[in-house]
Amino acid sequence: MRKAATLALLLLALPAAALARPPVLVELYTAQGCGACSEANVVLDKLSERPGVLALTFPVDYWDYLGWPDTFAKPEFAERQKAYVARLDLREPYTPQMVVDGRKEAAGLKSDLVDKLVREAAAAPRNPPDVRFIHARRVDVGSGRVPAGGAEVWLIRYDPRDQDVMVRSGENRGQSVTQKNVVREIRRLGPWRGKPAAYRYAPASEDGLKTVAVVQATHGGRVVAVAQAKS
Repeated sequence: MRKAATLALLLLALPAAALARPPVLVELYTAQGCGACSEANVVLDKLSERPGVLALTFPVDYWDYLGWPDTFAKPEFAERQKAYVARLDLREPYTPQMVVDGRKEAAGLKSDLVDKLVREAAAAPRNPPDVRFIHARRVDVGSGRVPAGGAEVWLIRYDPRDQDVMVRSGENRGQSVTQKNVVREIRRLGPWRGKPAAYRYAPASEDGLKTVAVVQATHGGRVVAVAQAKS
C-alpha cells in the first residue's frame, strides 16, 4: 500500500504541461430570497451544460432577514464570497454575483459579460498541477508553480440535481426557485507548497453529491487547478 502511494506521488511530480486542461470554475453567489437572483440561476444552469466549465451555486444567508431563510445557505459560503470582495477590491458582497476562476467577477444577470469572462479564462495560459482522486478518502496534488502568497486545497461537494424550492415569504413569496449544482459542503484540506502532497478527507454527509478539489491562491485568489472525482 505504501509503495502504491509513493508511486502515485512520483507520477504527480511529472511536468504538468501534458495534463488535461482543467475546467473553468464559475461560482454563483445567490439567495432564494433575492428578487433578482432567479434569472441568474438560469444563466448558471446554461453554463453548467457547457463543456470545459464547472458552474456551482453558493447560496448565502445574509438576505434571510428579508423574511425567507434560504434552505441551502451556509455561513461558510458567505465567508468565501467575502474573501473575493476583499481580493477584487469591491465595496461589499452582493447577489447575484458570479466569480470566474477566482480572477474576475460580474453581476449574475449580465450573461454577455459572464460569457466573455468564461471565454477569456478558458483561453488564458495555464500550467496546473496534476490533481487525482486516489480513492474515496484521498486526493493527491502534484508539483507546480505556487501563486504569490501561497495556495491551498479545497474540497467542494455539490448536488448535481435541480433543486426546486417554493418560497413562502419575503421578496419571492409564492414563487418556485430552481437552482442547479448547489454546493452542500466546502472544506479547506490544507496548504499546497508546490510539491506533491496527499490530502485526506471525510465521507460526504449526504448521498448523491459530487466531489471536487480546487487548488487556489490564498484569501480568495485565482484558481490554479480544478478536478472532479469520477464517483
